[in-house]
Amino acid sequence: MSQDELKQAVAQAALDYILPHLEDDMIIGIGTGSTANFFIDALAKVKDRFEGTVASSEASVERLKSHGIPVYDLNSISELRFYIDGADESNDNLHLIKGGGAALTREKIVAAVAEEFICIADESKMVDVLGRFPLPVEVVPMARSYVARELVRLGGDPAYREGVVTDNGNVILDVWNMSITDPVAMETAINQITGVVTNGLFASRPANVLLLGTKDGVKTIK
Repeated sequence: MSQDELKQAVAQAALDYILPHLEDDMIIGIGTGSTANFFIDALAKVKDRFEGTVASSEASVERLKSHGIPVYDLNSISELRFYIDGADESNDNLHLIKGGGAALTREKIVAAVAEEFICIADESKMVDVLGRFPLPVEVVPMARSYVARELVRLGGDPAYREGVVTDNGNVILDVWNMSITDPVAMETAINQITGVVTNGLFASRPANVLLLGTKDGVKTIK
């Protein structure tokens, strides 16, 4: 199967996972990226079975609205049963690296609200130790150089993602060459640097379920 076919398979698996639980007044959290896009397209087929969504990026908002799926402000939502999103990397503990699409802060906020975070990914994203994919860090623009120096102190090699401005008006530093053996501790350490909005480690709040697309079918990892 091609990578796109694997993504389509896990998107359908996520839809099958939540279908028995859908209710007329339910709001569903939607992530960002190519795999999340496949899920949005699949979700459109059952859009009459739930009330609407909240989204982690303006790009996802546009795609949802193009399917006629209502999108709400998270501030108007008191509870969120499911959040479905992809990942750039995952380990066996379902600690993730996210943020390749520069939506990490909003993704982390929606994940924090959700009762159940369902991660959908293909098998290329599964690793023993996080860090092969560069770790995105969202930074207030005036702090970019300072934060970069502090990230070097933590053992990383930060690179400014030129030409990218997040939906929150900030910039991204991608941290290369880190072997992240303690994701929870690293997530905390980076977030304590003044000027960091957040980083792409989802370890303090990992996924609850990983639907992993493989050549042998979709595997459910909890």
